[in-house]
Amino acid sequence: METMTSSDGTSIVYERHGEGPPLILLHGGGSRHYWKPIVPRFTDDFTVVAPDRRGYGDSGDNDEYSIEREIDDARAVIDPVDGDPILLGHSFGGLQAIEAARVTPVEKVIAYEPAYLVGEYKEQADLAAEIQARLDDGKRREAMKLHLHEVLHGGEGADFERWLDEWPAWPACVENVESTIRMDRALERHCLPDALDIDAPSLLLTGTEGPPHLQDSVRAVHDALPDSRLIEFEGVSHFGPTEAPDRVAAEVRSFISEEETESRIE
Repeated sequence: METMTSSDGTSIVYERHGEGPPLILLHGGGSRHYWKPIVPRFTDDFTVVAPDRRGYGDSGDNDEYSIEREIDDARAVIDPVDGDPILLGHSFGGLQAIEAARVTPVEKVIAYEPAYLVGEYKEQADLAAEIQARLDDGKRREAMKLHLHEVLHGGEGADFERWLDEWPAWPACVENVESTIRMDRALERHCLPDALDIDAPSLLLTGTEGPPHLQDSVRAVHDALPDSRLIEFEGVSHFGPTEAPDRVAAEVRSFISEEETESRIE
């Protein structure tokens, strides 16, 4: 475990594995341990760097929060690596990867269902306020349940409670509810531009079973990028990197090795 210091003095903890060109993994919720199924699939050929986001895992935090600070955190990990890195992000980490690539040189960008809010969903978004109301009532578990149900399941699914009981991250993730609220609030305010000024080739990944608003998001991001490929995994949910690590890793490796852009269902 190693530590870098972000621009506002926050300590960002990360792990480094393997040798080769740098591949930086940016998680959404949870911590750097989200990437455990993916890391071994790349350490033979890459130096894999997996940080904890501020307020998650072993990283520090700051009272003032913004997406810009999260981008600075990514840059704190990117800047010391040898050469331009490849960024691979999931959910919020996908957004973090794309936004970081707008302001710092990278080799390539890969994002699984980046957490931009778009269209009618963004216009009606008030999830942060609803979560805050539950938290103000002392209902921490219900507050986090609301986030998970909406963000990971699109507010649908009769079997949500059963899924939650079987999900390994529950109920430990409840400790991150304050960080989750501020993230949701920042995402509700953040706008996807019509054009994303990124020079590097980009790969966008999604699953047919992912939440509808993130399926809309990944297509909007695809349209906004100048050089992107979109791949959809049949039968895979928002948790593609952990649910189908072999399929995801194979597409990531293929993309890293060549630059042809296309869209298809796998």
